[in-house]
Amino acid sequence: MELSKRQEQIIEIVKENGPITGENIAERLHLTRATLRPDLAILTMAGFLEARPRVGYFFTGKTGSELLTEQIKKFKVHQFQHIPIVVKENVSVYDAISTMFLEDVGTLFVVDGDSCLTGVLSRKDLLRASIGQQDLNAVPVHIIMTRMPNITVCRKEDLLLDVAKKLINKQIDGLPVVKDVEAGLEVVGRVTKTTITKAFVELIVDDKV
Repeated sequence: MELSKRQEQIIEIVKENGPITGENIAERLHLTRATLRPDLAILTMAGFLEARPRVGYFFTGKTGSELLTEQIKKFKVHQFQHIPIVVKENVSVYDAISTMFLEDVGTLFVVDGDSCLTGVLSRKDLLRASIGQQDLNAVPVHIIMTRMPNITVCRKEDLLLDVAKKLINKQIDGLPVVKDVEAGLEVVGRVTKTTITKAFVELIVDDKV
């Protein structure tokens, strides 16, 4: 986070004199308390300062990078998940390839009649199936898909950082977001490497606006 010159001055004053009231900070800068209120609110919300009623402001001791790291560690899947792209078990490999191309995704989730997860299709799975003489219109995806329980999943309350670790460790492009229902694991979303990259980039960009 890039601070204004006045915000940097406020931090230095609080570092040296904290806890210190907003009125005292304003006096040292020869400004009114009302003028400083937005700056103090920003510094408090960003985590540089902490305010205690009837005591004043004090410096938290955290750097900008530390605060950014703390924010990343709080991100949860439901804040960034996208709509899942699913196909039914009896769909042909040809139709699955068409869906993957049209939806511009790297992973398809295979579901049963209850919209519950039964398998996953990656680009590699579809590429392998397309190499050979077989009629892709005649091969259903359940023949080539990766099946449960050999599928890594996540849930909406999981930390995005933990999902990123799973993607790296498993060397896969995306995970289905699921919820437990009576029939199994219902697919309610998806998280991919692109999702996580966008989340981190938006955090950095928004932080500098």
